[in-house]
Amino acid sequence: MTAPAPWSLTENAPLQALNTFHVAARAPRLLRIADPAALPEALAAVAPAPLLVLGSGSNVLLAADPEDTVLCFENRDIAILEHRADHTVVQAGAGVSWHELVLWSLAEGLSGLENLALIPGTVGAAPIQNIGAYGAQVGEFIQLVDAWDTRDGAWVQLDQDACRFGYRDSLFKQEPDRYLITAVQFRLPLLNELRLDYAGIREELQAMGVELPVAADVANAVIAIRRRKLPDPERLGNAGSFFKNPMLPCEQAELLQHRYPELPVFDGDSEGRRKLSAAWMIQACGWKGRREGDAGVSPEHALVLVNHGNASGAELLAFARRISASVLETFGVPIEPEPRLIGARW
Repeated sequence: MTAPAPWSLTENAPLQALNTFHVAARAPRLLRIADPAALPEALAAVAPAPLLVLGSGSNVLLAADPEDTVLCFENRDIAILEHRADHTVVQAGAGVSWHELVLWSLAEGLSGLENLALIPGTVGAAPIQNIGAYGAQVGEFIQLVDAWDTRDGAWVQLDQDACRFGYRDSLFKQEPDRYLITAVQFRLPLLNELRLDYAGIREELQAMGVELPVAADVANAVIAIRRRKLPDPERLGNAGSFFKNPMLPCEQAELLQHRYPELPVFDGDSEGRRKLSAAWMIQACGWKGRREGDAGVSPEHALVLVNHGNASGAELLAFARRISASVLETFGVPIEPEPRLIGARW
């Protein structure tokens, strides 16, 4: 039986199936990597063309056809590297579905990732954005990231500190296109303190009849909440939360909260900033459920920009900019996109 090719290259490749907005963009070249060991050879074959890495395309908006070679990792292996008394080290390939990894870890009796269930995307994309939800961030559980350093032309392993994780931020976002993430190692506890005090998790567990929850119960509650709030990208194109919750100095946040008592304000960061609800401000400006052509905002969640059918990336971006300008005019607060913009600047 013939072994699968470690990599392949396609010219003028359609990308509609490789981005969750389902924007009908095309790539000049599509490079698929099945075996990361072949990455240097494959890169040499397309050099000196710059690269755009796409996982499932769940955190990008293709505002125009990319000029770069698009790279997709298709290594989907998960392995236990080490068992300890209180934790297990797990390695997952960059091409593994993120939600698949969460479900796998729970089936193995591991915890930590339960609050991150049903986040779209791949393992390789997770560290870039430092994906987070319901009080947890993936960077807390990452032990090492395996990557190819395109600047130095060498394999590297970056530990948690080197990754410089912050709120929806990381080294990989700060130095875009330098590191090609091929695999991620996670340090997952056998017994993790459950995080239940965020966005209705306790209420959902109560509705489920769960009195003494375990990690899998929390994951099920998160899945139920997300399915109610967020549209399925297979049915309605979207990239999840499109706007980041803005972080403001305490004094400015308190002034806004005094002016708008219903505005949700959350604990922020070590710099003394507070986090404001972008969803509340967008809804207050009348954008929730609004539609212009095929670009719109989900009627279920004001943070979610959606493609009702044939909106182009440029149309979706223009719509998002109008939302942002409206929030700035009303509240004096700038809001920025979470997804990476391809072919345009914010």
